[in-house]
Formats: sequence, structure tokens, C-alpha cells
Amino acid sequence: MGICWGSPPKNQNQTTTSHFSSAGISQTTSSTTSSGGSNVSGNSRFSAVSSVDETRPNGQILPTPNLRVFTFSELRTATKNFRTDTVLGEGGFGKVYKGWLDEKVTSKNIGGSVIAVKKLNPESVQGFQEWQSEVNFLGSLSHPNLVRLLGYCWDDTELLLVYEFMQKGSLENHLFGRGSVVQSLPWEIRLKILIGAARGLEFLHTSEKQVIYRDFKASNILLDGVYNAKISDFGLAKMGPSASQSHVTTRVLGTYGYAAPEYVATGHLYVKSDVYGFGVVLVEMLTGLRALDPTRPNGKQNLVDWIKPHLSSRRKLKNIMDSRLEGKYPSRAAVQIAQLALQCLGPEPKTRPSMKEVVDTLERIEAVNERPNEPRINSTHCTANRHGQQPSHRRSPLHPRQDGNRAYQHSPGT
Repeated sequence: MGICWGSPPKNQNQTTTSHFSSAGISQTTSSTTSSGGSNVSGNSRFSAVSSVDETRPNGQILPTPNLRVFTFSELRTATKNFRTDTVLGEGGFGKVYKGWLDEKVTSKNIGGSVIAVKKLNPESVQGFQEWQSEVNFLGSLSHPNLVRLLGYCWDDTELLLVYEFMQKGSLENHLFGRGSVVQSLPWEIRLKILIGAARGLEFLHTSEKQVIYRDFKASNILLDGVYNAKISDFGLAKMGPSASQSHVTTRVLGTYGYAAPEYVATGHLYVKSDVYGFGVVLVEMLTGLRALDPTRPNGKQNLVDWIKPHLSSRRKLKNIMDSRLEGKYPSRAAVQIAQLALQCLGPEPKTRPSMKEVVDTLERIEAVNERPNEPRINSTHCTANRHGQQPSHRRSPLHPRQDGNRAYQHSPGT
């Protein structure tokens, strides 16, 4: 979950959360002093509606949360007592573990015995409020491009969430990971991921009651075995403004480098604040560089501030494209996505496109199916080979040679 820029609430014993219902959203205030006071139903369980993703490709709001209540003992056994070699990653809420459910008790609606278990770190500034937000939102929202929350556990001070296992991990890991085990994403897969993530955001923004995701970033985009993108981690999600309002005002929470400037400056949160975050991910997809990297030189640490002037020029864009693409991408499509990124990164929310417009644009780009460019082999390259010399590889100044032994830490989308 995202980084908290404000101070945590002083009263941790009471929280107000939003609940979906067939009639809309109702506000409920509940005490969190004991497990019996949760407004999460302890009797909720899986039913046939869990497979709604297959029957309703456009998603839906479920009438009631459809979640299984796990015992702490079940999840401890599933993760081999939360053994370190089962850790998939770690985020602001805590570590995420890979788990295996007992086949005899696995519901057919879970979709397999492999699960991902997120466990609250007792020292985290996050806690019950984020956990409950995740249960309330993901327990009631169903869409092919939202990760499935299978259930939860609340055992005294232990707070856990159980998700479907996403075989390919996070987009962050594929874009920024190093080493032989991490393969660069080809252009077609990058475009597929962008379209899937955009559809997920579009669903949130166009639902009966708008949902502002608030923490859109590469680490919160998870990938299944065939690179279908699913948005994860709804701990910071917020209900959108009413029909008579343009925004909601709230504490500034999120992740540096992705948060929209108007939200950081004023705490005013718009639906199109999510669109800004999507624009940042578009730039990351083009460049293969992190939104924020303090190891880069001054003036280049914030990716958007540094790269934004390059996006409007075809010539400059070519120089900042991810070197791991090796030039194998359609230049026209790259220009179009750069233009879309500029629109999404507009300084004012009203100037940014809606997520529906973003999806339409990306789908048009995909439909063209322009053949990727093959890297050119110049005459000096050929001459060097004829003379038995090693060709000299020119590298973009944005992508210096990487140390193969350098280790990176990755978030699994927490």
C-alpha cells in the first residue's frame, strides 16, 4: 500500500468505511476494539457468483461481499509458518507470502490451491483501516482487471488478506528488475498490460458509485500467467465525489512520483487524479525507468519532470525509449502513447482525458497492429564484423550500463 504523507489518525479505535449494496453506498461506523465489532461479515463465504469475471467481462458490483473467512492456523499452515522462502515481496502493509491450501478444503471457486497471503507488519503505520478498506472494496467489486480477493483473517492483532496468486508478479518487477531471471517485456505485452490496467481503472471510475483508486503505480499492477493485468491493493481507495461536487478532500496518501500535483498541494482528490498516475506508468513503460529514483543525478530523479519535455518530439522520444526493447517497437505507436501520456499528465484535472478515452485510444493503437521496427545495422557495424572486430554498442545516455550483480528490491503490489 502507498506511503502515508500525513500523520496517522489519532483515534485508531473507530473507523468509518463505505459499503457497496445493490442500492448504492451506505456509510457505517463500527468499533474495532474487538473482532466481534467488525462490520465485515464473519459468515460470508464463496458462492457461484465468484466466477462473475468470466460471465461479466465488464465487471459488476456484487450485492454482498463474497469472501471466505480463514483462520490464522489455516494461513500459517498454507505459508509453512510464514517461512522466509515463501515471501513474494513486501510493501507498506506488510509481507506477501505464497501459500498452498489443503486440496481437500479448497473451494472450486477459488481457482486453484495456490494463494497469496498479505500479513500486516505490526510496526507498519497502516493497519485496520487499510485492511478493512481492502475487504470492503475488493470484496464487493468484480472485474477481470481487478485482482480477486478470496478472503481474510482477523485473529486478535493478526490481520491478513488472501488473494488469487498472480504467476507473473508485478509490472514493477518486469520493468525494473535486473538479472537473468527477469526478462524484458516486448512491446506487444506492454501494450496489453496498459490496456488491461486502463480497463480496470475505467470500471472503477464509471461504476454506479465512482471509486478513486488513489495509488495507481507499477507495483500495484499484477500479472497472471499470460500477462493479463489486474489492479491490486485497495487500501487507499476512496469513494468519488457526489454529483454536486467535483472532488473529495482527504488526507494526502499515496506514493511519491505518481500522485497528482493538485492532490499533493491541496488534498483535493479528483477522479482524474488517477489518470495522472496512469500517465506516469505510461512514461515508465516507454522508458523502462522508475517514476522516482534518488540514485539518478539531480534534476533527473523525478521521471515526469525530467522526461515530460521529451514526449512531444519524435526525435527526442527515440532517445529515451527503453533500451531493452532493442528498437523493436512501432515508432508511430510509441509517439501516440507519448502524446497520450502528455494528456494524462496535464497540470489541471479537467484537461486530462477520462479513463474511457484512454482505453479507446490504447485499443485503437493496438488495433493498428503496426509491425515493430527492427534495429538498423549500419555500415560501420557490418565493416567491423567483416574485419573480425567486436561491434561497438551505442547506449542511450538514459540507460547506462547496469551492473549484473546489482540487487533490487521489489514490491509485489502491496
